[in-house]
Amino acid sequence: MAILDRFSVAGRSALVTGGASGLGLAYVEAMAEGGAAVTLSDIDLAGAEREAQRLRDAGYDVRAVALDVSDSDAVARVFDDHAKAFGGLDICFANAGIDTGAGFWNPEGHRNPDGQVDTYDPKRWDKSIAVNLSGMFYTISNAVRIMKQPGRANGRTGGAIIATASNAGLVTEPIVGLPYMPAKAGILHMVRALGLELAEFGIRINAIAPGPFVTNIGGGWLKKDPTVRAAWDAIVPLGSVAETEQMKPLALMLASDASDYMTGAHVVIDGGMMLGRFK
Repeated sequence: MAILDRFSVAGRSALVTGGASGLGLAYVEAMAEGGAAVTLSDIDLAGAEREAQRLRDAGYDVRAVALDVSDSDAVARVFDDHAKAFGGLDICFANAGIDTGAGFWNPEGHRNPDGQVDTYDPKRWDKSIAVNLSGMFYTISNAVRIMKQPGRANGRTGGAIIATASNAGLVTEPIVGLPYMPAKAGILHMVRALGLELAEFGIRINAIAPGPFVTNIGGGWLKKDPTVRAAWDAIVPLGSVAETEQMKPLALMLASDASDYMTGAHVVIDGGMMLGRFK
């Protein structure tokens, strides 16, 4: 097989959670542009339908569904519907995630009175864990359930699961809410454990640990405030915060046969932030 052919996802089907914006939308676009049929799921159905229609208008095979990943029954239904529509599942981006409020430090350099451990609202904690960690488990477990089913339409076995973690699961990020960090750390360890469990079934699972990308996480400060954006650009060793478009090549690699000897791994993509915050 020619080397560039190994990056192809043509003829495969993919399901992306949290796909209506941010990194999730970049994953959807990467899969669609690579030739896969895609289910774009998101709690924001209007946003999902808008983006799916935009991509269909461009000639891609993308369908939109509503999904709250913290609802285990809803997750199972969405995966069953995908498998019925496409004869199975080849690729899953377990991506949906939220930040339920600022951490103890805000981007302007001040402490947040409601972001510290002794003042943190337990309801915010519960919601973050329900979406970011439990929702990840529901997503992955259903992807595996479908990928293990025999007799898939395209004759393929196994599959590729890519989980969106964060470098906030590897180092402290005081501007994000407290539960976001242990949830993302839990994802990384879940991926390591499942890499071993799923290998014999030909199911590969890997995680992406993004650094600073322009998304809605962290209250969307990088979109809203040019001063905050400039401050972050100044400390990224490669010179700037990333746009979501820059995630697509890595997403395509992990979803395709280009990474067929990778499982249980995490890939940091952060412009060098974890190497030290000094340029």
